[in-house]
Amino acid sequence: MKLLTITVPCYNSQGYMRRCIDSLLPGGEDVEIIIADDGSTDQTGAIADEYSEKYPSMIRAVHQENGGHGEGLNTGILQATGLYFKVVDSDDWVDTDSYLEILKTLRSLCSSGCMLDMMISNFIYEKEGARHKKATRYRRLLPENQLFDWSETRKFNVGKYILMHSVIYRTQLLWDCHLVLPKHTFYVDNLFVYVPLPYVKTMYYMDVDFYRYYIGREDQSANEQVMIRRIDQQIKVNKMMIDAYDVRKIADRHLRRYMLSYLEIMTVISTVLLIKSGTEENLQKKRDLWTYIKEKDIRLFHYLRRRIMGQTLHLPGKGGRGIALTIYKISQKVIGFN
Repeated sequence: MKLLTITVPCYNSQGYMRRCIDSLLPGGEDVEIIIADDGSTDQTGAIADEYSEKYPSMIRAVHQENGGHGEGLNTGILQATGLYFKVVDSDDWVDTDSYLEILKTLRSLCSSGCMLDMMISNFIYEKEGARHKKATRYRRLLPENQLFDWSETRKFNVGKYILMHSVIYRTQLLWDCHLVLPKHTFYVDNLFVYVPLPYVKTMYYMDVDFYRYYIGREDQSANEQVMIRRIDQQIKVNKMMIDAYDVRKIADRHLRRYMLSYLEIMTVISTVLLIKSGTEENLQKKRDLWTYIKEKDIRLFHYLRRRIMGQTLHLPGKGGRGIALTIYKISQKVIGFN
């Protein structure tokens, strides 16, 4: 069995996927790399096959009909043979030194018989043209270099959420929670992180800048205008997160608080984007989203409305919408526009 499976979902990624894959090769034989070619129409599939032929004991190329980012992750989870599982998008890459430190720690934990559910590390926003790189780190929020559980975590500030870039999950845990992501849907990385959380009992945080999250392509899913165009998919993911659990029944109060906060910021993002688009159609979608929450879970609805952000987002009229947009930078911190 491999120590770590890394899945690289690819769609028409010929221009940048080599940088990603090359950054993963230093992991050596402890690592399995699954390149999920999601029905690409360029040379992505051929490049995947090239790497698979050159590194047959380390890399597998999987070709599938186009199903979107989530289907690439589903393929990786289903076919993984590694004890742990990581996603690295094809336009991103990893830092070599941090990578080797993480593998060394995972090996040590496994050899000592520890059952680790989730490894957490830092990520860096590699924004095109930016002189100063923004980092998301979890210092003072999580204990460092030791096993811990939810009771030892502190309150997460806005912009410090655990995202897909931050996590390595135990593969069996992903199977146990029956994680299946929707096809042809962007923003499923939020579901990938959120759905397994109640199954996580043990965590380990390493303060290393491991993941390099590239921001700069005009067609990138985290681009603001692209998100507005794809707002129906953002709403779909938002609703699926709400449907996943009755969060108020989560026994551990630290985990419950974190999951409620995650739902809040996701709903803020959906709502602010709908307001920012300025169309009557999207303003109606905002009302429909909040009606959905109310009908699905009245207590969650009142919780979100009571929160400062929730109250601000519901101030009436154009003036209220203007005030709502003042919190836009808060959501930017989470989804990486800035």
